[in-house]
Amino acid sequence: MRKIQLLDNQTINKIAAGEVVESPKSVVKELVENAIDAGATSITVEIKDGGISYIRVTDNGCGIAKEQVKTAFLRHATNKIVYVEDLEKVVSLGFRGEALASIAGVAQVEMVTKTRTEQSGTRIEVDGGEIVQFQSTACTEGTSLIVKNLFYNVPARRKFLKKPSTEAGHISEILNQFALGHTDIAFKYINNNIAYFRKS
Repeated sequence: MRKIQLLDNQTINKIAAGEVVESPKSVVKELVENAIDAGATSITVEIKDGGISYIRVTDNGCGIAKEQVKTAFLRHATNKIVYVEDLEKVVSLGFRGEALASIAGVAQVEMVTKTRTEQSGTRIEVDGGEIVQFQSTACTEGTSLIVKNLFYNVPARRKFLKKPSTEAGHISEILNQFALGHTDIAFKYINNNIAYFRKS
């Protein structure tokens, strides 16, 4: 029988990611909720291969300040609550501060973001939870986040994904729900380079 021992951080992060990220649909859900919480009035979701190989969510929300971008990818990092008492008055869609860290732990992620007051934006690349690129870049206000090769480093999770057409159907369904529930936001959905609906 094996002895009891502490898991290393990489294993812990992959396990935690699996609790938040179950499929391409859950990735889209988390990122769209973040966009809504950021005050976006326009959100574009683009996927390829059912979101397994590529997801991009772009919004015109408030963006993330350069000095906070790296922190945003840490577990339990959030601007939506500070104290336990805040849990009783949460009005945002998300508050746990786990989405970005979880997604980045099981995929290759690129974010470009800019706030209204910054002269330039920030670009960060995170591969399997490790930051591989961080630099200033030219971009418009808001955030664009690309997720590639979901579960590429967790084969046991990847094999449970459905075929691309099924995963795309789940994403389409949840985006329709978002569009119906947020009539003040313009949504655009692009699946394999084909725009399926736009609400503005």
